[in-house]
Amino acid sequence: VQLQAFGGGLVQAGGSLRLSCAVSGRTNYRYNMGWFRQAPGREREFVAAIAWSGAATYYADSVKGRFTMSGNNAKNTVYLQMMSLKPEDTAVYYCATDDGRTYPSSTYAAYDFWGQGTLVTVSS
Repeated sequence: VQLQAFGGGLVQAGGSLRLSCAVSGRTNYRYNMGWFRQAPGREREFVAAIAWSGAATYYADSVKGRFTMSGNNAKNTVYLQMMSLKPEDTAVYYCATDDGRTYPSSTYAAYDFWGQGTLVTVSS
């Protein structure tokens, strides 16, 4: 299983970015997806997750109302639309997938496969 995240970049505070994560090599379509981020000197933290059915999404309080996670099953791709970005959103963003859990998790250890990360820098 391989995940490739892209779409990061430099943006001014208040701006928007859309991250994408393409998944390949899966034989089981019932997998949940998550986005995590890690800022310099900090632990990796949960950002958002989406259930395999696409019926439910979950967000960290810090991004709720500003970020939207969605998926395109036909393209095996998930997206993270980020709006009203703040300098504190600056981090490397990672996408991840589990191995068929019933519900998506906000816990790092629940995910089995990870992408390489894409850097998002928000300038003030």
